[in-house]
Amino acid sequence: MTPLPTHRGEQPPPPLHLRGVTEGDLEALALLEREIFPEEPYPYFVLRQMYDLHPGHLLVLDDGTALKGYVLVATPPDDGPSWVLGLGITRDERGRGHGRRLMREALRRLRADGVREVCLTVDPANLAAIVLYESLGFTADEGVRKDYFGPGADRLVMRRSL
Repeated sequence: MTPLPTHRGEQPPPPLHLRGVTEGDLEALALLEREIFPEEPYPYFVLRQMYDLHPGHLLVLDDGTALKGYVLVATPPDDGPSWVLGLGITRDERGRGHGRRLMREALRRLRADGVREVCLTVDPANLAAIVLYESLGFTADEGVRKDYFGPGADRLVMRRSL
């Protein structure tokens, strides 16, 4: 990753290290989740249980002082599809390819685990995310699903074969 140009005397931002989450990251991950999705963040206990169930599929971007992004993928114990349950990047790091980087690594790991299909949902108003997912080979399996997550919480369901 090339550092962004800086004004004279400013330090470039530290590089973001992509790695698996650790148990010690869970509190910071919960704070990150609340920052990125303030209206309906995953509570700490859900992140804790997802870490216990799928530690290799919970990835973070770390600048050495703070978490700047994450992707969370759940894989069922049968041959069903895996689901991307969360992808988020802090506002100050958006638009720099970090979401793509996280998704590519998650897809690589799923493929190595023998997963054959990955699904996700996205807010139909989140055009940047839809464009990202389409560029990674995801397609919508039908139109917008009204009230998918409850009244007023419409979603587009997308899937991709691996």
